[in-house]
Amino acid sequence: MSSLFRIFDTAASGMAAQSVRLNTTASNLANADSVGSSPATTYRAREPVFAAIRNGLGRDAETSGVRVVGVTESQAPIGSRYEPGNPLADADGMVYTPNVNPVDELVNMISASRAYQNDVEVMNNAKQLALKTLDLGK
Repeated sequence: MSSLFRIFDTAASGMAAQSVRLNTTASNLANADSVGSSPATTYRAREPVFAAIRNGLGRDAETSGVRVVGVTESQAPIGSRYEPGNPLADADGMVYTPNVNPVDELVNMISASRAYQNDVEVMNNAKQLALKTLDLGK
């Protein structure tokens, strides 16, 4: 029965990770059209970094979930465009745009949403299995 409960932990860790991924994607999309006055102050796309949670050591280690190690900033180049009338323009009339690709972010959002839904389905199936197992004892 303890292995059954581990399923809930594994699915919950996946849901938590996908939630961070969805929030990061939402932040990227919210800032996709912003501009900055220099490349250093311009928003950079953020990407969550995941790592497997392992139980045990060596070859016998079992993967039992995922955790968010951190959120990194994309190193893709920042864009720029000539807008001399913009209050954020530098001395050369340039404003700097984030390195957010809205199409990639929408794909990330769909992927994270589906992964989250799959984890919910795993939890529901495990719950049903646990309930059926308890019914066997009646």
